Amino acid sequence: MTEVNRELADFLRRARSKADPERAGLPADGRVRRVPGLRREEVAMLAGVSTDYYTRLEQGRRITPSAGVINGIAHALGLDDAGRLHLVHLIGAAGRPSRRPTAAQRIRPGLRLLLDTFHSHPALILGRRTDVLACNRLARALFTDFEAMRPRERNYSRWMFLDGAARELFVDWEQHARNCVEALRLESGRDPGDEPTRALVADLCKRSPEFQAWWDDHGVYQRTFGEKRLRHPLVGELTVHYETLTTTGDSDQTLFLYTAEQGTPSQEALALLASWTATAPPQPA
Repeated sequence: MTEVNRELADFLRRARSKADPERAGLPADGRVRRVPGLRREEVAMLAGVSTDYYTRLEQGRRITPSAGVINGIAHALGLDDAGRLHLVHLIGAAGRPSRRPTAAQRIRPGLRLLLDTFHSHPALILGRRTDVLACNRLARALFTDFEAMRPRERNYSRWMFLDGAARELFVDWEQHARNCVEALRLESGRDPGDEPTRALVADLCKRSPEFQAWWDDHGVYQRTFGEKRLRHPLVGELTVHYETLTTTGDSDQTLFLYTAEQGTPSQEALALLASWTATAPPQPA
C-alpha cells in the first residue's frame, strides 16, 4: 500500500482553500464556488501540470516534483517564502527517518560569554523546537527567567501559551502567539519524524485551545526580524525590535537580539530596566 504524506496533503488543501482566485489572475467564469479558494483544476492550470498530477500530489501520494513544478504550485497558491520552503520540506521529508541528533543541545562557552556582554540589550538563544538554551540578565528581566525553570519547561512556546504572565506582557499576544505556532510548524516540516517535537505539539494542543486551532490551520512563519510591543510590570509600555542570527557550528541555534529605537521612551524604559538589574546577583549558566 502506498504511504501517504498526510502533512503535505493537509498543507496543500488548506493553502488552496485560502488562495484568492482574483489575485491569482483567474477571470470570473460565472460558476458558483461551493468552497472558498481555488479548485484543483485551477491550481493545476496555473502551475502548468495536469489536474491528475496535482490531485495525486494533494492526496499525499509519493511524488517528487521538479523545482519548476514546486515553484509553479507555490506561485499558484500565493505562498510566501516561508510557505514555499515548507512545501519543499514536506515533499522532501516524506518517509524519511528523523535526522535530528538525540543529544541535548548545548551552547558553546564562548556564546555564553557573548550573551553576557550585551549589558544594554536583551539577548537569548533558541534551539530546536523553540527550546531556550540561554538568555542574558536583561532578557530574563524583560521576558521571564527561563534559566530558573526546570529543563523541560525552558521552552519559548510553552511559556507563550501556558504562562499567564506572557499573555499580560505582550500587547499583541495573539499575533505573537500565532507566529510562535507557525514558526514551530515550519520547523517541524523539516523533520516530521522528530519525536520530541511531536510530544511538545501534542502537549500544547491538549493544554491550549488556541494552540490547537492555529496548529490545525497549518500556517507557517519564518522569524527573521520584527518588533514586539510589551506592557512590562516594572517599566510600563515599550517597543523592542529584534534581529535573528543563526549561530555558526549549529544551524538549529538562533540568536535573538533586542534593541529599542534611540531617543524614544522605549529606550529609556529599557535603560531603566537594565540599571535596575545591573546590581542583581549573577545567575548560574
